[in-house]
Amino acid sequence: MKIVVIQGPNLNMLGVREQGIYGSMKLEDIHGQMKAYAEKNKTEIEFFQSNLEGEIVDRIQECLGDADGIIINPAAYTHTSIAIRDAIAAVQIPTIEVHLSNIYQREEFRHKSLTAPVCAGQITGMGPFGYHLAMVGMTQILAEVAAIREHKAKAQQA
Repeated sequence: MKIVVIQGPNLNMLGVREQGIYGSMKLEDIHGQMKAYAEKNKTEIEFFQSNLEGEIVDRIQECLGDADGIIINPAAYTHTSIAIRDAIAAVQIPTIEVHLSNIYQREEFRHKSLTAPVCAGQITGMGPFGYHLAMVGMTQILAEVAAIREHKAKAQQA
């Protein structure tokens, strides 16, 4: 099982920018915690961060046939990127959207997520712990997908 974690613009600045909103934890530390969880659960994990919309679209598309699940924080592109939304929809890979802050408690322009409707779920406002919750959720989703496939395979053999 492989999960790809895609981080959007300015997340490379975590621990430096707006600590009152995003906290003091650096992106590398969040990834370290996710990697430790993945190792305990015998899951391959890969990390990608870009400030460029097209690179994020390319990375989502590259997941097709290579990844079982995607955890994404599109950051500001959450509210503006039809291209990222369409890429998530196109690959049809279970995807969980994560936001460190509660986007629904912030400026009104952040209340609308263009990407959430094509994701399996959204975790918002839980700080870095949201990524752990996304790992737990994705592990469960992928276990359910595997069970369904196994059931279908057994039914076809019968």
